[in-house]
Amino acid sequence: MFEFDPQSIHMLHRQKTLEWHHGQYRPSQKGFLQLVEENHHCNFQLWHEEDKARRDDMGYEFVYRAKRSIDGWNQKRNDLIEKMDRWLVERLPGMPEGVPMNSETPGMIIDRLSILHLKMYHMKEEAGRESAGTEHRDRCRQRLRIIHRQHADLLEALEQLLADVSAGRRGFRVYYQFKMYNDPALNPQLYEKLPIGNMEEKGVGDK
Repeated sequence: MFEFDPQSIHMLHRQKTLEWHHGQYRPSQKGFLQLVEENHHCNFQLWHEEDKARRDDMGYEFVYRAKRSIDGWNQKRNDLIEKMDRWLVERLPGMPEGVPMNSETPGMIIDRLSILHLKMYHMKEEAGRESAGTEHRDRCRQRLRIIHRQHADLLEALEQLLADVSAGRRGFRVYYQFKMYNDPALNPQLYEKLPIGNMEEKGVGDK
């Protein structure tokens, strides 16, 4: 039914993780895999911006810019999860009435698989880092085995979900995130410029 299979997503994640750590991002896919690639690139950027935001030796401006960058990439990442799910829903013939709805969508699973590939890459780096002690490397090798198992389980779950959806045994909906804090029309701190002390009084914080 679909022009891709979970193994092609796995291979794309693996290939691009290696490629982008040694060169620049260059879009290379079309159709659904283009969305997968763009989502993975957002997670790639987020990973490294999150590392920067933990620096405590570069001053507040450096951390502020990293946090703002994280906000932007995270919004794009969530938008792409929704785009992947919309792409799939639009190509389904229609879900039979009464089938159970899966709480986690294919797009959400693919996003988690992307992050696990980044964890594999960086945990493998740590497991072989010569400047680290033996205990550190052994601990990272153990964690790497767990991450590989988690990835295999999650990839199997995606395969099963897509098979069930194609056969009409299960369904899913596009679960829109509606991130309020990034929207100037929905975040009271942005449209009212509230003093911090008034947050509880105004009921701010219930997202």
